[in-house]
Parts: sequence; structure tokens; C-alpha cells
Amino acid sequence: MDTPKRITITPLTNEDRNQFILDNQYAFKYGVSEEFGLCDDHFEDDGEIISRETIEKSINGGVAYRIRLDGKIVGGLVLQINEKTQHNHLDLLFVSPGVHSKGIGFAAWQEVENLYPNTKVWETCTPYFEKRNIHFYINKCGFHAVEFFGKFNHDPNEEDCGEGPSEMLRFEKRMS
Repeated sequence: MDTPKRITITPLTNEDRNQFILDNQYAFKYGVSEEFGLCDDHFEDDGEIISRETIEKSINGGVAYRIRLDGKIVGGLVLQINEKTQHNHLDLLFVSPGVHSKGIGFAAWQEVENLYPNTKVWETCTPYFEKRNIHFYINKCGFHAVEFFGKFNHDPNEEDCGEGPSEMLRFEKRMS
């Protein structure tokens, strides 16, 4: 595995917001098409794995960053930070498919942990079929799978869109 030279995370700018959304959608679509091919039922109404509306809602309610490798944009992430409880949430994390498996996501996650050292618990979710993500969160970043959302256990934070519940794994990482 190649080791990144220098990974940084920088705040998302308004000028880069649209490209951030497009890059995020591309990375998520790439992951699903790699797993299932293009004939898949995991796409939202607008033909995306994750809708523009979902990404915008996450950005608007959180703190968004660009992931950079030696200054070049290679991904992004969005966090929800609760200063009072320090129970924080990773909403989105994506790395451009052209630079997968180079340690960029892990290095970016380490930057996040360094940026928020008072965090007591990190939480995130990922679709059940995203084996790459499951490996990343558990084996690389030290999260633990703590809950499965699906038909028999609905995610209380998910809006009912009439299509049934998403099948997601919820992860936690308790910091010491």
C-alpha cells in the first residue's frame, strides 16, 4: 500500500460546494456500481446513490471539509459536532475512486480525531452492502458495529419515504 505524502483536511468553501456534492455522488455511485453493477436498486429518485438534497442537508447542518493529498483535492467529509455532549457524528466520508487503497481515508480520519480531541464518542452509518466501508471503519479506524437498521429495526432518524427502511449498519468509536 502506498503511503500518502501529506494528507490535510481543509474547510469546504462556498465556491467548492457544488463540486463537493458532485464528487461525493460520483464516489458513492462508483462504490455501488463496483459492488452490484449499473443495474441496481440502490439509487435514489434522481439516479444517485445519495441525493443532492441529502448532501446539502448534511453540509448545512454540520461542518464540511475537503480531503487533500499534497494540496490536491481527493475527497471530502462532513461532521456533526455536539460541543455539549462531545458525541459526534461522521455523516459523510468519501475518497476519489482514482486514489482508493492508498491510506488517504485513514489519514484523513486521523486528522479528524486530532482536530476534535475532546470527542467522547464518534458515530457513523454505512449501507450493509458497502464491504469496503465496513472493513475501513472496523479494521482500520477502530469503530465497532453496534446496530443494524432494516425491516425489523427502523432507524429513528430516517424519514419514511414510502420505500421501506434502508438497511444500514451503525458504528461507534468510544474515545479514551
